[in-house]
Amino acid sequence: YAFRSFDRQYVIADARVGDFMRPQLWRAHGAEQVYLTTLLSNVIGDGQAAVATGSVPDQHHFCGRGDKGVIPLWRDADATQPNITRGILELLGKTYGAPVSAERLFAYAYGILAQPGYVRRFWDELELPPPRLPLTRDGALFDEVADHGGRLLYLHTWGERYRGPNDDGYVPQGTARCEVAVPLDTYPEGYQYDPPSLTLYVSDGKFSPVTPDVWEFSVSGYQVVKSWLDRRKREPSGRKSSPLDRIRPARWDFTQELLELLWVLEATLAMREEGEALLDRVCAGPLFSAGDLPSPTAAERQPPRRDGAQGALIE
Repeated sequence: YAFRSFDRQYVIADARVGDFMRPQLWRAHGAEQVYLTTLLSNVIGDGQAAVATGSVPDQHHFCGRGDKGVIPLWRDADATQPNITRGILELLGKTYGAPVSAERLFAYAYGILAQPGYVRRFWDELELPPPRLPLTRDGALFDEVADHGGRLLYLHTWGERYRGPNDDGYVPQGTARCEVAVPLDTYPEGYQYDPPSLTLYVSDGKFSPVTPDVWEFSVSGYQVVKSWLDRRKREPSGRKSSPLDRIRPARWDFTQELLELLWVLEATLAMREEGEALLDRVCAGPLFSAGDLPSPTAAERQPPRRDGAQGALIE
């Protein structure tokens, strides 16, 4: 499950052993589901305005506690009911002169909201949440942004969603390497980052090159790599709600996961310049106004009802 931004952990998806299992999300979880998390009622800080994951979110990616700021792409586990106001896809298709799928609109939204430049540009406006999406009237530009957002979605779901024709379902290898392995027989006491040598030390392990931009990558003040490591050391940081929090794997065997995290952040940063340029073009061109779009019905604003036995283990 998605514990925090870019931090995947494991859970027994059964309410008999879990607490606050979020049954509405688990009922709609499936192989094609993607979740966008943002702040719907609080002010967003520096960094991305939204984070995507292919796993069921738990603690909020922005504020570290339960929140309603989770927006699934689909309302059902079979991916047959898009979580989009009825009429919007038809309006976009008519405007652009070609059909628009739910997946493409989701990718477009992520291509905009995943840019730190979006937060910087609309800093004053974002004091009144939630974030609003500038939606272009230019069909060709929509496709460019959706392509960009789709690539980010592939990266941020660890290759599990939005696979392109040349994708193998894995995180693309970046430049960071494990030069000295972290000992497997004990958990690290701590870690240290050395900017001049671009080296990250984890116990006796050594990872390089790790650029300062990767090390400092943050989401609304949440420093991703540092927080990831903090939860995988001998005395993990974070609030403890139960003795069960101390149950972990018998040995530190996270080297590949750490490398993949570094690679995902490397690739994300490499796309920033292109993403910011696309955002500038969208904001400079013709946009839909809120009055141009249909409004969601009361039923569309509500989570889907339970269907039969689906999700019984997490009710």
